[in-house]
Amino acid sequence: LESLPPGLRRRQAGWHSGRSSMERRMRNIAVVGAGYVGLVTAACLAQMGNRILCVDSDTAKIGRLKRGIVPIYEPGLAALVAKNTKARRLRFGGSVKEATEQSELVFICVGTPSRKDGSADLSAVENVATEIAKAMNEYKVVVEKSTVPAETGARVWRTISLTSRS
Repeated sequence: LESLPPGLRRRQAGWHSGRSSMERRMRNIAVVGAGYVGLVTAACLAQMGNRILCVDSDTAKIGRLKRGIVPIYEPGLAALVAKNTKARRLRFGGSVKEATEQSELVFICVGTPSRKDGSADLSAVENVATEIAKAMNEYKVVVEKSTVPAETGARVWRTISLTSRS
């Protein structure tokens, strides 16, 4: 830390001491998708002090997560999930509607498998964007975190804009 410039040292120290603006206020965040990307994202955001509702259309997977069984391996993930579930910062469910209504931010972390021609199948992203739009009860920040081609964010924005009930 001493080798860093003074301005960076202050920012670095502020982050680690829990005094950053991001950590001052616990946020309600939805994570749609409980696979590698979504579950890791949910656990890390919960560890930062946020309240997370992680949802997935796979009810069996959600059932396992509710019972404390982490279906994927990532070093340290099971401990993070257990710790934050116990602290009630991390919950699991199946309803995109409920997650969207209860959250300020919604992360889309769903699968984007390759099609036969090599392009990404964005149907799951589009479906989730439509569900989010229908459930929006106020302004939301929507973060597309799935592995997608460039300009997918504009496509998600257009879907939400055209579908939103507001």
